[in-house]
Amino acid sequence: MYSLKNDLLNIHIKSKGAELSNITSVKHETEFLWQADPNIWGSHAPNLFPIIGSMKDDTYIYNGKTYNMPKHGFARHNEKFTITKQSDSSITFSLVSDDELYTLYPFKFKLEITYVLSKNILTVNHTVTNLDEKTLYFSLGGHPAFNCPISDDEDYTNYYLEFAKTENSQSYLLNMDIGLLTEQTKPVFTDGNKINLRPDLFIEDALIFKDLKSRIVSLKHKTKGNLLTVKFEDFKQLGIWAKPNAPYVCIEPWLGIADNETTDQKIENKEGILTLESGDNFSAAYHIEIEKTRLV
Repeated sequence: MYSLKNDLLNIHIKSKGAELSNITSVKHETEFLWQADPNIWGSHAPNLFPIIGSMKDDTYIYNGKTYNMPKHGFARHNEKFTITKQSDSSITFSLVSDDELYTLYPFKFKLEITYVLSKNILTVNHTVTNLDEKTLYFSLGGHPAFNCPISDDEDYTNYYLEFAKTENSQSYLLNMDIGLLTEQTKPVFTDGNKINLRPDLFIEDALIFKDLKSRIVSLKHKTKGNLLTVKFEDFKQLGIWAKPNAPYVCIEPWLGIADNETTDQKIENKEGILTLESGDNFSAAYHIEIEKTRLV
C-alpha cells in the first residue's frame, strides 16, 4: 500500500493492479471511494487494459490465432506492477510485458499509471508505450467506484449525476446473456443533463455512452450540492455502473468498449480499439475533484 497526502486529501494505492483504494478527507476522515466489500463488489477502482468490457467468448483473433482475454483485461489485479517514480505529490506504477502476458496478448508494451495529488484534485494518468516492432492494438480506461450515499443518514435516491452539457445521448444496451453490446439503446437523461440515481438503475447492467458531448460529470446531492467531479477530456466513451441496490456508483472513463454481438473477433476490427506504432507512446488522463465544500 502506498500513499499520497496533503492538507485536504489522503490517497492510498495498492501495488496489486496499481489500484486506487482510498480517497479520504483529512479533516473529517470522510471516505469517498467504495471500500470493496467482497459480498457486493470486491474492487475499488480497477485499471482497465488492454481491453474494455467483455470479448466474445473471452477470446479474440490476431494474425489468424485465437487468444484468451479476461473481462476488462489483465492489468486489474495484476501483481507485477512496480514503482518507477515517486515524490511527495505523485507516484508512478509500471507494468511491462513478459512471457506470461505474451501468451494472452502477443505485443510488447509498457503501461504506466501515475497518480498526482494537487490540492483537492487527484489526476490519474495512463501512458502506453509500444516496445514491439509491430502495431499495438489496445484499449484503456478507469473504473473508480464512489461511495453513494456518503453518509448513513442519506439515501441513494438523494443523489444524481449532472453532466456539463445538455445531452441527447442514449445508453447502449448489453445482451445480458453474453455480456456483449447490441445496437439497442435507451434514454436515461432527465432535465437535459441529469441522471437520477435509483437502486434499479443498473438492473440491465452498465449505462454505456459512445457520443456524449460532455467531458465533465459531477456526483451531486439534491440539497447539499456537489460531492465530486470527474473530468475525462481524453476519453471518448463513458460507463456508469453499480451492482443493483449497492451503495456506490462507478464513473468510468473509457477508450474502448465491449465487443458487439456481431463481432468477427479480429482485434484490429474491434470497436473503439486504439493503435500505436512501434516506439510510440500514448497518454490519457482523467481527474477526480473532491469538492471543497465537502472538506471544510
